[in-house]
Amino acid sequence: MKELKGIHHVTAITSSAEKIYEFFTYVLGLRLVKKTINQDDIKTYHLYFTDDVGSPGTDMTFFDFPGIPKGVHGTNEISKTSFRVPNDEALEYWVKRFDKYEVKHQGIQQQFGKKILRFVDFDDQAYQLISDEANKGVESGTPWKKGPIPLEFAITGLGPIHVRTSYFDYFKEVLEKVFVMREVAQENAFHLFEMGEGGNGAQVIVEYNTVLPQASQGYGSVHHTAFRVDNREDLEAWKQRLHNFKLPNSGYVERYYFGSLYTNVAPSILFELATDGPGFMGDEPYETLGEKLSLPPFFEEKRDQIEKLVRPIDTVRSTKHFEKEYF
Repeated sequence: MKELKGIHHVTAITSSAEKIYEFFTYVLGLRLVKKTINQDDIKTYHLYFTDDVGSPGTDMTFFDFPGIPKGVHGTNEISKTSFRVPNDEALEYWVKRFDKYEVKHQGIQQQFGKKILRFVDFDDQAYQLISDEANKGVESGTPWKKGPIPLEFAITGLGPIHVRTSYFDYFKEVLEKVFVMREVAQENAFHLFEMGEGGNGAQVIVEYNTVLPQASQGYGSVHHTAFRVDNREDLEAWKQRLHNFKLPNSGYVERYYFGSLYTNVAPSILFELATDGPGFMGDEPYETLGEKLSLPPFFEEKRDQIEKLVRPIDTVRSTKHFEKEYF
């Protein structure tokens, strides 16, 4: 059985597919590479924002479940998503950008020797930018070449996933014994775990917290996070490993863009293992990725029904020119 390679994607819940598209496209400068549906709830959009070419480890995705309440942040949740930027100077750029676009942030800080910039979106979904300066380990992706952010400052992929838990000893045991991660540092209540090659693209930060109330999922919260494996053979090996540790799992799930395996590692914390391929480039041209409603082949026969269920969202960018913004 091979080690996990790093972070594959994070999936969160938004109150508005339209507003999250605007925020990720025009403020954060990530590329919508796939506008599709939640395969388990076909009236719900599933939007995939990535680097320029949809590389594994660069992917933040969103559901917009109709009628869902706002999530409550607390303990026992995947609490924050990180994005990688090239260096410390890039964070200075983002402070100015966030100020211009009135994005709430906490200024540049430091954690585990890396400079970070924490911020939230309109749903109070929590994120941070993390500097790759002097970072070693899993390589990041390629910034969106035609987006609004100067390439030297642009987001290139996902950084450490943050988890808040009230049962740290159990969670540490799961990460180390089941998922073969290793604890490499501690700062107060925060513990840094790595997998595979390590570095910003292969880390989980666990906060031990028994003070906050129990979190509840809704818009503004993370639904699950996924870690990278090479192929289905690796997923099958991990399925057997989860069975050996008596962790319930979904079995293999075909998502078309990748293969998946899900397990609830703890109440309210869902992990997915996902294959690096086939990826997002097979059914749409590079130039117009994410502009039409993309459906896996096994949903094509329901296209007419689905298009009546999900409202149209204008995601055409190939006809637009984005000026790179400097401050």
